Amino acid sequence: MGVEGTIEYFSNLLRDVGRKKRKKQLQTVALKVRMDCEGCARKMKSVLSGLKGAKSVEVDLKQQKVTVIGYVDQKRVLKAAKATKKKVEPWPYVPYTLVANPYVSQAYDKKAPANHVRDVPVTATITESTVDDHYTIMFSDDNPNACSIM
Repeated sequence: MGVEGTIEYFSNLLRDVGRKKRKKQLQTVALKVRMDCEGCARKMKSVLSGLKGAKSVEVDLKQQKVTVIGYVDQKRVLKAAKATKKKVEPWPYVPYTLVANPYVSQAYDKKAPANHVRDVPVTATITESTVDDHYTIMFSDDNPNACSIM
């Protein structure tokens, strides 16, 4: 085996490193799609199941949600779904337990499924206005003209 065998082994090893492709991660892509009937759902399922790498496609007509599981890219799934001429957007809802302030005006949505709110950035928080400060001062113990009911 000697020196020649060792050099050949290392040259084969280095040559194979450059050829390996990175495997895509198994992903779950959820979309909100405006679907009116079973025909729309069937069309969406057939288009998305034809994507390369898609393992399963689930369509929920009641929530208007399409979930694609497989070795797919979110941008490609979104592009393929938009090719059906339907209104498509990434799934905007998360469980309300994952949001810091689930009832701020940006997060609360009447159309959201049960126990879900819109995913909003952390910067969207409740802010006090001058009217809120006025009411706080009115009932303060430090204010001599405060409400005497308390």
